[in-house]
Amino acid sequence: MQPDFNQLKSQLDGDLFFDNVQRVLYSTDASQYKEMPLAVTRPKNKEDIKKIIAFARENETSVIPRGAGTSLAGQVVGPGIVVDMSKYMNNILEFNEEEKYVIVQPGVVLAELNLFLSKYGMQFGPETSTANRCVIGGMLGNNSCGLHSLVYGSVREHILEVDAVLSDGSETTFNSLTKEEFQQKLNGNPNKLEKAIYQNINEILSSQENQKEIHEKFPDPKLTRRNMGYAIDVLLDSEIYTEGGAPFNFCKLLAGSEGTLAFSTQIKLNVIPLPPKFKGLVCAHFETLEESLLGNLVALKHNPNAIELMDDTVMQAAKENIEQRKNRFFVKGEPGALLMIEFAFETEKELTDTAAALEKDFREAGLGYHFPLVTGADKIKRVWSLRTAGLGLLANIPGDRKGVPGIEDTAVAPEYLPDYVADIKKVLEKLGLSSVYYAHIATGEIHFRPLINFKEKGDVELFDTLMTDVAKLVKKYRGSMSGEHGDGRARGKFIPFMLGEKNYELVKEVKKTWDPENILNPGKIVDTPPITESLRVIPGKETPEYNTVFDFSNYRGYFRSIEKCNGTGDCRKSEVIGGTMCPTFMATRDEDKSTRGRANILREFLYNNQKEKVFDHKEIYDILDLCISCKACKAECPSNVDMAKLKAEFMQQYYDIHSVPMRSKLIAYLPRLYRLAVVFRPISNVLTNTSVFKKTVGFAPKRSIPQLSKITLSRWIANGVPSAEKSKGKVYLFNDEFTNYNESDIGIKAILLLTKLGYDVKIPVHKESGRTFLSKGLIRTSKKIATENVSLLKDIISEETPLIGIEPSAILAFRDEYPELVDTELQTAAKKLGDNALLFEEFVAKEMEKGNISASDFTSEEKHILLHGHCQQKSVASTEPTRIMLSLPANYSVKEIPSGCCGMAGSFGYEKEHYELSQKIGEMVLFPTVREADEETIISAPGTSCRHQIKDGTGRIAKHPVVVLYEALN
Repeated sequence: MQPDFNQLKSQLDGDLFFDNVQRVLYSTDASQYKEMPLAVTRPKNKEDIKKIIAFARENETSVIPRGAGTSLAGQVVGPGIVVDMSKYMNNILEFNEEEKYVIVQPGVVLAELNLFLSKYGMQFGPETSTANRCVIGGMLGNNSCGLHSLVYGSVREHILEVDAVLSDGSETTFNSLTKEEFQQKLNGNPNKLEKAIYQNINEILSSQENQKEIHEKFPDPKLTRRNMGYAIDVLLDSEIYTEGGAPFNFCKLLAGSEGTLAFSTQIKLNVIPLPPKFKGLVCAHFETLEESLLGNLVALKHNPNAIELMDDTVMQAAKENIEQRKNRFFVKGEPGALLMIEFAFETEKELTDTAAALEKDFREAGLGYHFPLVTGADKIKRVWSLRTAGLGLLANIPGDRKGVPGIEDTAVAPEYLPDYVADIKKVLEKLGLSSVYYAHIATGEIHFRPLINFKEKGDVELFDTLMTDVAKLVKKYRGSMSGEHGDGRARGKFIPFMLGEKNYELVKEVKKTWDPENILNPGKIVDTPPITESLRVIPGKETPEYNTVFDFSNYRGYFRSIEKCNGTGDCRKSEVIGGTMCPTFMATRDEDKSTRGRANILREFLYNNQKEKVFDHKEIYDILDLCISCKACKAECPSNVDMAKLKAEFMQQYYDIHSVPMRSKLIAYLPRLYRLAVVFRPISNVLTNTSVFKKTVGFAPKRSIPQLSKITLSRWIANGVPSAEKSKGKVYLFNDEFTNYNESDIGIKAILLLTKLGYDVKIPVHKESGRTFLSKGLIRTSKKIATENVSLLKDIISEETPLIGIEPSAILAFRDEYPELVDTELQTAAKKLGDNALLFEEFVAKEMEKGNISASDFTSEEKHILLHGHCQQKSVASTEPTRIMLSLPANYSVKEIPSGCCGMAGSFGYEKEHYELSQKIGEMVLFPTVREADEETIISAPGTSCRHQIKDGTGRIAKHPVVVLYEALN
């Protein structure tokens, strides 16, 4: 019988959903597993959690605690009630600088916590590769380690206290206990379940037979990354059972328990000082992976803070990623493997001396060929970004064979790694598999990612065989099947084999005592279902294929382009962390407004489609409606999931079934309607800003509608374009639809500026850019426009005579969308045209580099500029040329606002139902920064939508960089 969720919903302060869309969104994590939950809740407080647990007990279902959903072993998928802690219970409650602790709710994001602590010179030590979105509750559940576990250990070593709700709904606090306090818990405890918990562990660990079994069968104690079953071996080392041990603290057991024992509501963490200020990375290049394994042992002798491995597969994948390609700046040649070895010292001399000594040892051992020392916070951050993007980059490999999690979390003592990896290679070779190798080599954990296709039944069976064979190897070296990612449902099966049946029974006994009714995240760690069940894909089922307008052949079709999203959730970072992806998630913290959420909805509804017309899904339409097509995912997502492109294609297919809404038509055809509107310009400008017009069209009443210019740029050009006195060459200016009709003054200044700087400006014959059609999903029309423009311009545009654009979204269509829109025979020409279609700022920056433009033509007056970059520019180009151009006048200083998206996003912010969200995005960073700027500061923004958003949101007039530079002319 279906539980009455309306009853529970009425009792909660937080949210509860049991519709199909939200259930689909939470049916997966970053693993290969998928299970539909009964419902999704987002509690606001401890009382909500108690009510959810009580409801689950009453209705004989379960609760699945969830944070960012980045788990790789299926920990947060299940058929019960998913409890998302990230939306509301994400506050830092207390910080004590003197006693060095912080108290947080489980939904606090690690990187945000460390930003807060850094103001006091402190940090929380364990740092995962998912730090910009993973939450403390999830780190506790997995006993996370991360990059610097060599010096900081795991979460287990830093948890001081946990407030929790037990499976019977009672509350308790777990912390360090003296021997007397421990006895009190055993004997005088009024909480019946808590008393049973303490008595159970005491009974288990007091037995000499059990002690012997634990000492002999649990992973090697010198292995810091050991996370199998429940950490009863760690509790055995406490002073209650081991002379000279640490105080007993059940928090040690909760670390790594994956939400199966208790529901944490508040967590007290130990914090430590930030590392010494002189940091550097020795990026050692090796010819082979085997060399790097030996190199690791050499590097460990120099006491580094961290050593991370990257193999050639990951590095090659980085070449295909817009963002990560820039982070390969330190790579020389084609290394078979890299070790990134971090040091931190109080003096620069100690750093350089250690780096030199390490290089000397490498060379004497005949290991490696290049050992650059990377310093400076920005460069170090870029190197670590390259490393932590590894998992997402692997999802970018075209085809159905993907690097799957499973054996990726195995760990052995570092001295065994060379032999262990050699054995792994033999197993892979025997099974006909290849793998990637990367991650935490210093502590004995390499993330092996064998390429497996779960769509093939044979590969599913192969996966089971592989896991079994590797388990035997891990046991041979007394390692752990899970180093940091947890057992979940992917590795729970192997605990009896790894720890022995007797220890497994002890682990099961712990679970049964803590959770007698199996309420808390069942099917994880103990009594797990088969590892080949509940996969995201159905083995043997054909991958859907569609006829599309865009060319998706690079990734073998539309559906596989969706499947590039592997669920790691890089799109869930907040505005506090920075970047642009994903603006709507940043503003709301809602899963359905993340790139991952949209990809999940697309994949699940299309994969399990039962309809005759495949794209006839209103659920997808509604979810994609709030994608603002900022394009940030194309660059910032390690897997390059281009949600804007996926959305545009879906919208066209959906409109083929349901017809195009009138407002979408109006916006798409706006450049053509302007031809008529300019004839009646004064009337048009008044009419479009009336409340009647806005209401009729569906625009927000508070929005100001862009005005038509007194004269179009085409009309001004018809009167004759001035020539340069001494020509440095010819350039073509793209007269985009926004500049032509709404801001012709910018176009006029662009022409005058280029002429003054010595360039002959020509306006070629061309069509509009098609941006308005692209933004509304009318991509068949966009295709016609792209085809015409490529045909008109391909023979006249070259590196010597480039096409220069003023509006980023218009000119970048040539580079971004056109090559994938035009027919095959025009793709090469479109690609070449795109390469020579430059932002105005890109052209100026190139000419500056050649020495053709210098500061002598500009004022020496001092000015400060705040720059807001355009989203698509950040994604497929760069804001660097804009900063360079604006810094051309000798005393102009430029600071880029770390604002992500402005929130307007073309027509999105004008539409009445999107207005509030649009403003919320602007209010995150952009609006407050602009408001705080003094009147003398110039606000600059290349995007027309961005300038309108800034004006509507702050009252300040933002200038196009062209205008700023034109006004700086002598």
